[in-house]
Amino acid sequence: MPNIAAVLKDEIARIARKEARAQTAEFKKASAQYRAHIAALRRRIDELEREVKRASKEVAKGNSAPVEADGDAEGPARRFSATRLAAQRHKLGLSAADFATLIGVSGQSVYKWEHGEARPRARQLEAIAALRGIGKREAAARLAQMQQQ
Repeated sequence: MPNIAAVLKDEIARIARKEARAQTAEFKKASAQYRAHIAALRRRIDELEREVKRASKEVAKGNSAPVEADGDAEGPARRFSATRLAAQRHKLGLSAADFATLIGVSGQSVYKWEHGEARPRARQLEAIAALRGIGKREAAARLAQMQQQ
């Protein structure tokens, strides 16, 4: 026959653990949210520090224009999305090197654009936009024509 004191002690410990878990769950949730917020703030700080560094380099070079400007004021402003560029390249069924040939840049540039390591210049954005309306066959024909020359 079990000892009533041991059973009572076990039951009290179980209920105490359950209560402690219930009371600390809210704190754990808040702590996780704070950690995520802190991580987001750190990423933002790193991004801003990179922008400041880039801007200070431009000022040191003597350029007073913003870093993103290429001096092409005419034409519509183009937005750039790395994921859309990759999707467009896959839609055309081209490798990064072939896509780069159509645009007139290196394959490494396309790789860096797609991975968010760099952004295309305004002239290159126009070339990318020009490829937006073509299909696989036309892209292959243009590529073949460029490789023959």
